[in-house]
Amino acid sequence: MSNRTPGIRPRASLWRRLDIAARHAFPTASTLALMLLVTAPFGLLDQAALLPAVALACVFFWSLFRPTAMAPPFVFLIGLLLDLLGYLPLGVGILALLMAHGAVMQTRRILLRQGFMLVWCGFLCVAALVALLVWITSALLTFQLLPFGPAAFQFVLSGALYPLLTVLFMQAHRGIADPEQA
Repeated sequence: MSNRTPGIRPRASLWRRLDIAARHAFPTASTLALMLLVTAPFGLLDQAALLPAVALACVFFWSLFRPTAMAPPFVFLIGLLLDLLGYLPLGVGILALLMAHGAVMQTRRILLRQGFMLVWCGFLCVAALVALLVWITSALLTFQLLPFGPAAFQFVLSGALYPLLTVLFMQAHRGIADPEQA
C-alpha cells in the first residue's frame, strides 16, 4: 500500500521537470552569469570592485527570498569563482559569502516581514561585516597591513548597488525564478 494522499495528480512530464529544475537553478546561474559579465572588459573606472559587490548582493537577495535555491554548496561555488576572478587569496571570498549567507539565514524570519528599507539596512550591516572580514583575512593571509580605503569603497559600492539589483531580482523572483509557476 502506498502513502499517497488522495487526489488526482498529473504525472510531471520531462519538460515540466526541466522547467522546475531551471527555475530552481536560476538564482545560482544568474549570479554566476552576472559575475562573468562584470569581469568583461568594459573599461569602466574601478570595474574590478563591482565583482564582490555583485556577488554579495546576489547571495544576500537569493538567500533571503529563495534559500533552497541558494544553498551553502552553491554559495561556496560562487565564492570560489569570486576568489578566482577577483584575485583574492583563495578562501577569502568563499568565507565572506558563506558568512553573509549564514547571517541572512539567521535573520531571515525577521527580514522577510520587513519593508525594503529595513532589508537594505540589514544588507548594509552584512556588507560592512563582509568588507571588514575580507580586509582582515586578506591582511592576515598576505602578512601585511593593507589600506582600509578599498574595503570602505567596497562597502559603499555594495550598498549602492543592492537597490538596483533588487529591482531586477524582484521581477525574476516573481516570474522566471518561481518554481510554483512551472
